[in-house]
Amino acid sequence: RDARPFKNTTRFLMIQNDPFPVDDCLFADTFSQDTVYTLCGQDLKIRQVFGANLGVAAPVWEAAIQLCCFFEDESVDLRGKRIIELGAGTGVVGILAALLLISNSLKGLIYLSGAAVTLTDLPLALPQLQANVSANIPLGGWPVSLPTVLPLSWGEDQMKFPSDWDLVLCADIIYLPETYPLLVETLAHLCKSRGLVYLSSKMRKEHGTQHFYEDYLPERFNVELLKHEENQNINIYRASLK
Repeated sequence: RDARPFKNTTRFLMIQNDPFPVDDCLFADTFSQDTVYTLCGQDLKIRQVFGANLGVAAPVWEAAIQLCCFFEDESVDLRGKRIIELGAGTGVVGILAALLLISNSLKGLIYLSGAAVTLTDLPLALPQLQANVSANIPLGGWPVSLPTVLPLSWGEDQMKFPSDWDLVLCADIIYLPETYPLLVETLAHLCKSRGLVYLSSKMRKEHGTQHFYEDYLPERFNVELLKHEENQNINIYRASLK
């Protein structure tokens, strides 16, 4: 799978072949790739460990970059929020949320004022997540707290997590139809205290991604399409529990 970064003003974007593979064992051999992504004024050092074990958790997918850019373009306020990311993979979205840059134009200051972030994925992805958190420690320390890295299997152990998150972040995790009911169940638990969900998805017909947003998610959530990125066919949604 081709994943070569290129510079676009202040951001790196990813070029990735399509379609998204049905088989998640993408790589027979294990190798790593280190890339710096400049997003929202922050340089994020992200290691992607490609191998058969990690599969689709290894790369930085374009939908994750689009979600980061959306937060910047729309000035979504993440300051001081309690945030959990599902299927975090490399952690690029959640790490960015923990390192939000705030500028004070009156005083000419730029300072860190991020969110309290918990990054979750299946156990095999956690070493990659933890390594990327460690690689992005600010010189002055994390503005709120060190991002927490924890395992979370949808529909199985979400009850171990609190249900009072401000935001739940999901980037390109809608691709296995058998997991759709489990994901909705997990989101419903995490959002019991009226938290909001931001989801960014490549709209892949072969995986029924649209079916998730039109049929599964609306069973429990109010769903709003915020942005459609035509070139990459990526949609960004916001959802709130009914």
